[in-house]
Amino acid sequence: MGARSARGARSAKGAKGAKGARSARSARGAKLPMRVFIGVELDDRIKEAAAEISESLHRELGQRVDARWVPASNLHITLWFLGEVDDSRVESVLRALDPPFAEPAFDVEVSRLGAFPPSGPPRVFWLGVTAGADSLARLHVELATRLEPIGFESERRAYSAHLTIARVKNVSRGVSPRDIRAMLQERTAHAGRCRIEAVTVFRSRVSSKGATYETLQRVRLK
Repeated sequence: MGARSARGARSAKGAKGAKGARSARSARGAKLPMRVFIGVELDDRIKEAAAEISESLHRELGQRVDARWVPASNLHITLWFLGEVDDSRVESVLRALDPPFAEPAFDVEVSRLGAFPPSGPPRVFWLGVTAGADSLARLHVELATRLEPIGFESERRAYSAHLTIARVKNVSRGVSPRDIRAMLQERTAHAGRCRIEAVTVFRSRVSSKGATYETLQRVRLK
């Protein structure tokens, strides 16, 4: 090997080593952002009933719809999705949400199937909130008063309380979205009623096995 080649090899090796050292330091020192959302928890009875409705719908749709169905353990009603949040901002969120909410405890009733968006290929199958929707909307407004001052903007579309049971990946060719929506509307779907006494901040951990949720904070209602 010539002198120039030897210097090049040493330089490449040194650069590679330096890059590896920087990556190692970054991996040790940096904290990855958390995927965070805020919602209300449902009791086990409602989650089990909603899961049965979901499984029945899954069987009826069969191969016509490719979707990721939400397991019973993950069923909840979302109030605000924050997305990927740095560790320091998570602390700010928890401090902002720490005081009890002004909304008193209330009941929610979960029933009636539907899909988002309201037309075209469905992307989400949901169970509706037929009681307690006004209270959930007021919680969403109060969240805005706490989160917007620390840099989290609410979505432009109006808040619509619902329980997501599936996220649709694809609808088979030849299957009419209108027929799917008609089938959802015709099905009897009643998951029940439960008491809501707190707002929960969740962390979502995503893996090849799906998402798991970790509770970061529970804030009592008035």
